[in-house]
Amino acid sequence: MQVHHDHIDWSWQDAAVRVGVTRIGAGPAVLMLPALSSISTRGEMRPLQERLAATFTTIAIDWPGFGDAPRPAIRWQPEAYRAFLSAVLERAVNEPFATVAAGHAAGYCLAAARDRPGSAGRLCLMAPTWRGPLPTVMGKRHKAFARIARAGDLPVIGQLLYRMNVNPFMVRMMALGHVYRDPAALPERVLAEKLAVTRAAGARHASIRFVVGELDPMTSREEFLDTARQITDPILVVYGADTPTKSMAEMAELATLTNVRAVVLPAGKLAIHEEFAAGTAAAVRAFLLGG
Repeated sequence: MQVHHDHIDWSWQDAAVRVGVTRIGAGPAVLMLPALSSISTRGEMRPLQERLAATFTTIAIDWPGFGDAPRPAIRWQPEAYRAFLSAVLERAVNEPFATVAAGHAAGYCLAAARDRPGSAGRLCLMAPTWRGPLPTVMGKRHKAFARIARAGDLPVIGQLLYRMNVNPFMVRMMALGHVYRDPAALPERVLAEKLAVTRAAGARHASIRFVVGELDPMTSREEFLDTARQITDPILVVYGADTPTKSMAEMAELATLTNVRAVVLPAGKLAIHEEFAAGTAAAVRAFLLGG
């Protein structure tokens, strides 16, 4: 199985942005977008890529401000992610057969598919979310969240604030609480890889904004559902039985829409596509091949 690593050069607010790309397989193109989180990279799509590569050309792309490369110090906003996804769908992976999107990536893909029908192909949403961790815990957004994001940009205070939330103890606790079901999915080697991602230059600017909800693709459940409702093609939603309660409630509401086909796997949290790739791949393959 050939694995090809590449990159995309893009710019935002006059800053050069380089994001990683990994291609595996042959066949119709399937764009694969990881979640937006402090430890997310396109690498989380690798287990799913390997299982789909016999049928599809899988193309996993990092998001600006995230991934495993140094990142510019930008006050990231949802407009940047909408613009980046539009650029990817117009130039890098034009009219893919399908798009697999995890977490917040799902919300951005729903909006892109609504605005340009068919541009993202058939949508396969993995544990889709629209609201960041802190607003989810608090039940709503607060004005203080924006102030936290701005504080995160400050050279000393920002770095201290960020390190308080991405030290090994916090990363393991949050990952096993919300992302992975089995502690065996996060051995020391994998934890070290995740921690290395958090230490890349410029990592805090997008990470902090994601946590406080400043990168949310939608502002309400109603907008989330209405956006999905406006898409005429069928949508696949996959999530696990162990998904955190508040996030699962949003996914379950999405699953009630008439144009959504939902698959609930017997195990899995927010990284179901990574930890339970076999079951996820089977659901995606059946959906895309008409099974």
